[in-house]
Amino acid sequence: MSSPPAENGSSTRREAALRFLAGRIDYERTQSMPCSEEVLKLDRMRELLRRLGNPQDKMPIVHVAGTKGKGSTSAMVAAVLSAAGHRTGLFTSPHLDRLEERIAINGQPCSAEELADLVERVRPHVEAMDQDQGRGERGEGTETPIRRLLKSNPQSLIPNPFPVGPTYFEILTAMAFDHFRRRQVDAAVLEVGLGGRLDSTNVCWPCVSIITSISFDHTKQLGETLAAIAVEKAGIIKPGVPVISGVDVEEPRQVIRRIARQNGCRLVEAGVDFGFDYHPPRHLEQAASPAQLDFRYLARDSEHRQSEENSREPTARGGTANTHRGPLAPGYFAFTDLVLGLLGRHQAANAAVALAAVEELRQQGWTIPEAAIRRGLAEVVWPARVEVVARRPTVVLDAAHNVASIAALMEVLDESFSAARRLLVFATTQEKDHRGMLRQLLGRFDHVIFSRYSNNPRSVPPEELLAMAREIASPLPLGEGSGVRAAKMEIVATPSEAWDAAGSLATPDDLICITGSFFLASEMRCQIAARPHGAGR
Repeated sequence: MSSPPAENGSSTRREAALRFLAGRIDYERTQSMPCSEEVLKLDRMRELLRRLGNPQDKMPIVHVAGTKGKGSTSAMVAAVLSAAGHRTGLFTSPHLDRLEERIAINGQPCSAEELADLVERVRPHVEAMDQDQGRGERGEGTETPIRRLLKSNPQSLIPNPFPVGPTYFEILTAMAFDHFRRRQVDAAVLEVGLGGRLDSTNVCWPCVSIITSISFDHTKQLGETLAAIAVEKAGIIKPGVPVISGVDVEEPRQVIRRIARQNGCRLVEAGVDFGFDYHPPRHLEQAASPAQLDFRYLARDSEHRQSEENSREPTARGGTANTHRGPLAPGYFAFTDLVLGLLGRHQAANAAVALAAVEELRQQGWTIPEAAIRRGLAEVVWPARVEVVARRPTVVLDAAHNVASIAALMEVLDESFSAARRLLVFATTQEKDHRGMLRQLLGRFDHVIFSRYSNNPRSVPPEELLAMAREIASPLPLGEGSGVRAAKMEIVATPSEAWDAAGSLATPDDLICITGSFFLASEMRCQIAARPHGAGR
C-alpha cells in the first residue's frame, strides 16, 4: 500500500516535509524508549490538536489497541467499512516503504502532495509549541521531564539533542486527524502506537474501543505482568463506550472486565459472546489458496451477562462459550465460509474481533450489509503479515517481533506449507525478548541466517544473536524422531547480503522465512522486489 512516485515539485516539498519530521523525537528509532509517565503524557497532543481546531472531535472513530493483531484488525474493520460505501480513514504504524502508508482513506495512502500539505499546516503550530516549551525548559532552576530524561540517558533521544515540543508520532497522529477531517471521512480507524493509556491516539472519544490481545512486549514501558500490560491497553476504554475484546488469557481478561465495568461499558468478549472456526489452506508453496472462516455471534442482555460474568469458565480461543443461559438480545447469528485475505489462525481471531466490532457498529445504526463484510475480509491487504512474496523457492515475509507473534507464524508455516527445507533470515530489535523468539524458531529450520537492518539504530548485532542461538540450540533433542532440525547458522552483515545468501542456498522446493522485526521486513521487501529471484537466479 504505497504511494506512486511524486512529481518534481511535490517531491521537493515532500523531502522538505520529511526533513522536518526527521528533526523530531522518534521513539521508534531511539536507542531506548522512555518509560517515564512525565515524558509519555497527552498534554502536548491535546494542545497541538486544540491549535488545529480539535479535528478528532469531528468524526466517528474506532480505536484499536492490543499487543498483537491491532494493525491487522484495524485494516479489516476499515476494509469492511469501505466495502460498505463509507469513506474510511485508517491510521497505522509503522510503515513499510513510505510514510504516506500510515494515513490512508479507503485503502489508498495519502499522496506525496497531501503529506507535504499536512506538514505545512501543522508545522507553524509545532514551532510555536517548541518556543513555548523552550521558554519553560530554559527557566532558571527548572527541573523539567525532558531535562531529567536527558540527564539520566543523554544518548536516548536522537537526532535532536534538546527536544522540547511535539514528537514525531504525535505530529503524525495530528496530521492523520487533520487529513481525515478535511477529506470528510465517515469513520476513522485508529491503531494505537504503543500501549494505550498514554498513546498519542488516546485523545479521541470513539464509538467503539477494541483490545485485540494481551501478551508480553514492551515490558519496560508497559509492565512486567500481563495484568499490568492489560491496565495500559485498557486505558483506551472510555465511559459508556462499548468494548470489543479478543483477549483469551484469564489474568488480563479479568483486568479488562473490571475496567469496563467501572466505566459502565458494554463488553463483548471472544470465546464468550463470539467465536470462530478457521479452515486453513494447504500446500501454499505450490499455489495460492484462500483461508476460510466461520463466525458466530451471541449477544445476551446486560442483566444475564452481568450475572454470568463471575461464574463462567474460560473457553479456548475460537470456541463457543458454554454459558448461553440468558435470552438472546438481539440474537445469535453466524457467517459461514467467509474468505479471509490474511493467513493464519491468529488472523482468523483478529477477523472475529473485527466482525464483532462491525456488529456493534451495525447495532448503532451503521449500514453494513453482509456482502460488504465478505468483500472487505476477502480483499483486505496487509503486507508483511505471513505474506507470500515469491514461490520456487517460497518466500514468506512476516513482521513478527515478539514471542506470541513468532508462535503464530510457526503455526501457519506448519499447517499451510510443506516445503522440503526451511531457511530462516532473522534480525530483531533491542528490548525485545530475543531468547524467547529464538526458542520458538531454533530447531524448526535447516539453515539460519542472522543479520541486522540498517534503517533503525535499535537493531541487535547478529553476533549477539548467534551466540544466544548456540547457547539455546546445544540442549535441543536433535535426531531422528525428535521433530527438531539441526540447523546450520551463519552471520551476514546486511539484509541485501542475507537475501543473496538465502537465494544461493535455497532450491525451488525450499521455503525462506524472513522475520523478527518490522524494520527487517521493510528492508528485505525492497530487496526481494528489486531482485526477485535472489543471487544467481
